[in-house]
Amino acid sequence: MTRPLAHVDSEPLHPLRRDLLAAWLTAAAIAAHVAESALPGLGPWFKPGVANLFVVATLFHLGWRLAVTVALIRVFVGAFVLGTFLSPTFFLSLGGALAAVAAMGLAMAAHRLPGCGSPSRQLGPVGVSILMALAHMGAQVVIANLLLVRHDGLYLALPGFLFSAWITGLFNGVLAFLLIERLRRH
Repeated sequence: MTRPLAHVDSEPLHPLRRDLLAAWLTAAAIAAHVAESALPGLGPWFKPGVANLFVVATLFHLGWRLAVTVALIRVFVGAFVLGTFLSPTFFLSLGGALAAVAAMGLAMAAHRLPGCGSPSRQLGPVGVSILMALAHMGAQVVIANLLLVRHDGLYLALPGFLFSAWITGLFNGVLAFLLIERLRRH
């Protein structure tokens, strides 16, 4: 079973090591975001969201603030690299990322142990990843309805979108768990 945060029951990371790890996780998230954009879509507005596994790993290894930073830098730098800044794609990505980090923050707040500043052991990387994926997809459907489709019939597809988000959240959560465990050993 994974421990919620590395610094809860071990020595804190040296500031330089922490910064280097944060930079590496951010670069990996950006690279995954850009690489994923080259893949054919599995459906409308549907990509696996592999970049989010690095956000989850950041949360459990470095904390919520750095996880939010990684998520937002990934969206902005990815949009500049791909040439989608201020396009509908950018707003879908940004809205999804904001909803995902909000869900991540709410999950952390709801699962705090008394007197401890870390998430409880009841909600691990897989659970957080699934919540983030569901929030991300839900926000993207709302934004797509507001900016692109403008038809309430879009919400009829929401159960299918949420099911696919659950699957990818599960997949990315397992990968995040494996990454977190590897980071803890080094």
